[in-house]
Amino acid sequence: MEVLVEETDIADKEPSGSHHILTADGRFSSSWDPWRKPSFASLLKFLFMRSEDSVPDSVSLEKTLPIIKADVSQFDKSPDSGIRHMWIGHATSLVQFDGVTLLTDPIFSNRCSPFQWLGTKRYRPPPLTIDQLPKIDCVLISHNHYDHLDINSVKALNERYGESLTWYVPLGLKQWMNDSGCSNVIELQWWQEHLHSPESQVKMVCTPCQHWCKRTLNDDNKVLWSSWCVLGPKHKFYFAGDTGYCNVFKEIGKKYGPFTLSTIPIGAYSPRWFLKHHHVDPSEAVDIHIDVKSKKSIGIHWGTFVLSKEFYLEPREKLKEDNKDYYYYY
Repeated sequence: MEVLVEETDIADKEPSGSHHILTADGRFSSSWDPWRKPSFASLLKFLFMRSEDSVPDSVSLEKTLPIIKADVSQFDKSPDSGIRHMWIGHATSLVQFDGVTLLTDPIFSNRCSPFQWLGTKRYRPPPLTIDQLPKIDCVLISHNHYDHLDINSVKALNERYGESLTWYVPLGLKQWMNDSGCSNVIELQWWQEHLHSPESQVKMVCTPCQHWCKRTLNDDNKVLWSSWCVLGPKHKFYFAGDTGYCNVFKEIGKKYGPFTLSTIPIGAYSPRWFLKHHHVDPSEAVDIHIDVKSKKSIGIHWGTFVLSKEFYLEPREKLKEDNKDYYYYY
């Protein structure tokens, strides 16, 4: 049984000034500064600047970013206390707490692209395959960019788990999920809440972030983007999605914090003239950690695909060097 909070109940709880804007031609926009959609010219300039030189050869990668064999057996039973987390790569995490096991933005493919023969190729493989995953209750999708919404992974997960798997997506994405074969899809807008099941008492909340959406030539921002709060009876988890920095994270922390654990992007931020409004750097990731009142946070969105100009280890090193009061490596 699934219970959807009524719109009238949600509207009373929303922080002011944090709604999405729907333009006359049906495109979403954010209601706070400094959000701005990248222009076509700036996008072309950025794509020509990007290069694979930021990643070393395979021998060096094995030494500096070794793939640790995943121990999936630990996910056989939800922990009595705390949150169990496994970073699979990029924005994909396996998370388990309060009787619920979930995935965030699953991408297991070799490329984040419309095609598997062309486009950005991952330089570190995932530590496990979809067939090796434990029982999954739900999947959180933050937006429709190819490095976060992968059609091959969606179809493979749907083939394995079927209707037992619940997909949580931001407004406008349900039809795409249905067309991809997924039937159990919950579509929410910002600040909308959904009780996953009366048994677990775990609540999913679609919350804002600062980003944009595009999947085809002319569908810019036809779909909403989001972060996600997962609120259990004993623990709280926050998935920041893909985002630039803005004041909405303070509102999320005030309304739903403190969080037991958060996953926050730290990579794909250079050059700042193009990416600042859409991708946080490591210092801004720490700002989000503070704003949402997270007790512990894990840096994601790095070490997997070449999406920007910074050296592949720079996100981790900058997080360590510039934020010594908050950095802990395990």
